[in-house]
Amino acid sequence: MAQITLKSLAHSYSPSPSGPEDYAIREMEHVWHQGGAYALLGPSGCGKSTLLNIISGLLTPSDGQVLFDDRVVNELAPEERNIAQVFQFPVVYDTMTVYDNLAFPLRNVGTPAAKIRERVAEVADVLDLTSLLKRKARNLTADEKQKVSMGRGLVRDDVSAILFDEPLTVIDPQLKWKLRRKLKEIHERFNITMIYVTHDQLEASTFADKIAVMYEGQVVQFGTPRELFETPAHTFVGYFIGSPGMNLMEVARTEEGVRTGTVDLTLPPALRNAIHRSRSRNIKLGIRPEFVEVLTEPGEASYPVEIDNVQDLGTYRIVSFTFAGMPFRARLGEDRPLPRRHAYVRFPEAWLNLYIDEFRVEVGQ
Repeated sequence: MAQITLKSLAHSYSPSPSGPEDYAIREMEHVWHQGGAYALLGPSGCGKSTLLNIISGLLTPSDGQVLFDDRVVNELAPEERNIAQVFQFPVVYDTMTVYDNLAFPLRNVGTPAAKIRERVAEVADVLDLTSLLKRKARNLTADEKQKVSMGRGLVRDDVSAILFDEPLTVIDPQLKWKLRRKLKEIHERFNITMIYVTHDQLEASTFADKIAVMYEGQVVQFGTPRELFETPAHTFVGYFIGSPGMNLMEVARTEEGVRTGTVDLTLPPALRNAIHRSRSRNIKLGIRPEFVEVLTEPGEASYPVEIDNVQDLGTYRIVSFTFAGMPFRARLGEDRPLPRRHAYVRFPEAWLNLYIDEFRVEVGQ
């Protein structure tokens, strides 16, 4: 097991990159601590798999270093890094039994037969594969094959880390939750460094203690699921995390205060002053739909709106409305009163986030 450090790491598939747009991975510094359960989350094309392949040794970075503990491993092949990797699609030997598939990595490193039997039995028990150990892999379902593929990554107890590249893509949706919980149990049981790549925020939140959110080749925020939800460090995190995502409004300075569209905003002095101090023209305010207050009567610092649509999702409702010419959404519990057409909305100060040049700015009191 190892601590994995990315030092001034960057990668371009272009032989002569001329700018940031030519880099799949923009320069970054990052540390994955030994024994941690991490998720690498982001949309397709943001650089997740590229970064994972650099860590595993399948790809050599254009710039910077990958360190396992204090050892630079840039020039080491994957087998020399002692990494286990589980891919999007199952990697199994169809002509072998489940037992032989699980035993294969151990036999490759000369593990004694008694130790192999013990370890295979342990991993098979964790993944509910015990009843399938004598079955040929070609006779398994897709999700059973993927569990075997995961088991091949888990069976060795001397690996530096286990890397998962969207491993539940081929799994039946009803089984995904169960397997996510299994992976969490495995991590807690074996204390192995695990990095899990996914574009699904639910998968990331279920599995990981900390999540690295990637956007355009950068890790724009690294934190707990709660931190990503309550204090998104980048507008993309606000948009990508949550269902629905964060409401964002572009704002501009005026002589009297702050305006969005044609609406003059009532803001606390600290927030208003922070906006006026900025020299940027790219200024946004963001608030989660969960924290938007929808009122039937006008109140302090409230704004009149027209309700466009209401989605009843059982335990809560999504209220869509137009504010200052922009589409907004609020998430209301089933016990909250629901205005019919005309309503008033309020944006509580505690939940308003200020973004300058897309990154969150801490506002003092």
